[in-house]
Amino acid sequence: MTKRSKRYREAAKLVNPEKSYTLPEAVEVLKKAPPAKFDETVEIALKIGVDPKKSDQQVRSTVFLPHGSGKTMRVVALAKGDKVKEALDAGADEAGDQELLDKIKGGWTDFDALIATPDMMREVGKLGKVLGPRGLMPTPKAGTVTTDIKKAVEDLKKGKIEFKVDKNSVINSLVGKLSFTKEHLVENIEALLSAISKAKPSTAKGQYLCSLFLSSTMGAGLKIDINSLALS
Repeated sequence: MTKRSKRYREAAKLVNPEKSYTLPEAVEVLKKAPPAKFDETVEIALKIGVDPKKSDQQVRSTVFLPHGSGKTMRVVALAKGDKVKEALDAGADEAGDQELLDKIKGGWTDFDALIATPDMMREVGKLGKVLGPRGLMPTPKAGTVTTDIKKAVEDLKKGKIEFKVDKNSVINSLVGKLSFTKEHLVENIEALLSAISKAKPSTAKGQYLCSLFLSSTMGAGLKIDINSLALS
């Protein structure tokens, strides 16, 4: 049996496991918990009604969180020539071609997002075993395979995040930091959920948004009342 910390036990006392909360109520509960020694990340776990084994029911896209993610994104760009300078000028933490490819091939993945120009994808494709399991493979759908390196880097630095359904039909995503105001966290969550709703595959049948839980890094999970959501 896992032994929980005193702080976790105190936070768990605030949660009614029989209740389904509205988003504002859930955020309030998270913010009332005993503070941690760092600014906790707030995350959602959303079960959706798709079969991820079917290629036409994959859910993967991007969204701008209106108040940012609160996370400092480490962005790396794989490009050649002038595009390398363009990426660095836009704020990329590292940019280059063969040297960076070799570094990643050796197992280096100390970054949060990887952008590549189309002419680099033949080589990037060979890094699937390194990038794939970590969700770092660039894709056109996520806007991370592009000739507009400047915009791609700036978007990620400003709070654009990617969401993707996993093999269990769940989307896990950060939505901000516990230090954000209640209103900002709710608006971020609603923006993400709206984007997920709009990404519903046409072949998905039945209920799409099935269950939703909200938690912080060190806190307990709170079940959200799906029917209380007002999504645009």
